[in-house]
Amino acid sequence: MDKHTGLPVVGMVGGGQLARMTHQAAISLGQSLRVLAASENESAGLVAADVVIGHHTDIDALRSFAAGVDVLTFDHEHVPGEHLLTLAAEGVVMRPGASLAFAQNKLVMREMLAGLGIPGPAFAEVSEVDDVLKFGEKHSWPVVLKAASGGYDGRGVWMLDTATQARETVPELLAAGTPLLVETKVVMLRELSALVARSPFGQGAAWPVVETVQVAGINTEVLAPAPGLSAEQMSRAQDLALRIASQLGVVGLLAVELFETENGLLVNELAMRPHNSGHWTMDGSRTSQFEQHLRAILDYPLGTTDPLAPACVMANVLGAGVAPEMSLDERLHHLFARYPDARVHLYGKGERPGRKLGHVNMLGEHLQQLRDRALLSAHWLSHGVWLDGYEIH
Repeated sequence: MDKHTGLPVVGMVGGGQLARMTHQAAISLGQSLRVLAASENESAGLVAADVVIGHHTDIDALRSFAAGVDVLTFDHEHVPGEHLLTLAAEGVVMRPGASLAFAQNKLVMREMLAGLGIPGPAFAEVSEVDDVLKFGEKHSWPVVLKAASGGYDGRGVWMLDTATQARETVPELLAAGTPLLVETKVVMLRELSALVARSPFGQGAAWPVVETVQVAGINTEVLAPAPGLSAEQMSRAQDLALRIASQLGVVGLLAVELFETENGLLVNELAMRPHNSGHWTMDGSRTSQFEQHLRAILDYPLGTTDPLAPACVMANVLGAGVAPEMSLDERLHHLFARYPDARVHLYGKGERPGRKLGHVNMLGEHLQQLRDRALLSAHWLSHGVWLDGYEIH
């Protein structure tokens, strides 16, 4: 407990933008958020008052950090599984706990979901190139090769169109020690995300299901709620996410990434933490995903998830290939002059190509107009150039 406030201390492993935004939410709840960051220059390290420098792969650093907090949580899935088991055996309260293994390893996740009868792509473990060749022959090419752990934002995913490509790609990856699985390439209509929260005693809450737009494997937009999704489809996706959270014993947030197909929904991946697809909730929902995560892991009653407007669009601000001539401060000045209603959230990161630097939320009634404005705003902040010929609907 914090000796000054009498409130519990939450420790978050990882000092990235998710920890930074969780810190913001903690302030309004009067909570003390302690952050374990690899360096003081990480996103959360720049703003949080209580930052411990240490690496998530160092068991001694994790053990020392956990000793000073009431509950341990995470802004990423990269803490080694053996360290999590050690901390659990030593009585550390971790939320999520053992269930985090399903978000750390895609093969473990696929096997678990299949065992529960939850729909997903056909898959197989890859120990040698013949595993991929046989899978391709059985399910047809192309296939999707994935690193079982460590991949994100399109990294660790390889599209293999032919057996020849498999023979060229797989042996090199296996030789490098990359654990692999292969999946069918899903013919999908679009990608969706169902974000839910669950408390220790089982209270659940769900936000509207959103559509996520990907470019080169990176999420660029989130449309909330997902346009054209029927009430029945929305409820089915929310129920699926809540069922997974319950059966895995998740405490905190769970993002279930989904493929919408002509034959229904398939689960793509799981994340047990605040998620990019939930950033819109910071301005578009009565309770943001970051506040809800804190409520859940502290076993507080969960907040309402009602939208604050008919639609909200989030656009990610990504580092440009060429450094803009204007400073970020100047770009912000011009953006607010043009769109005073833009809600900008920056992560305190240095600019480099493709890096997530922040996001813009636009809230209102007309989805297409919000989408246009959000994309224009994010592009301007990334490049310092307005998109020529782009019309607002």
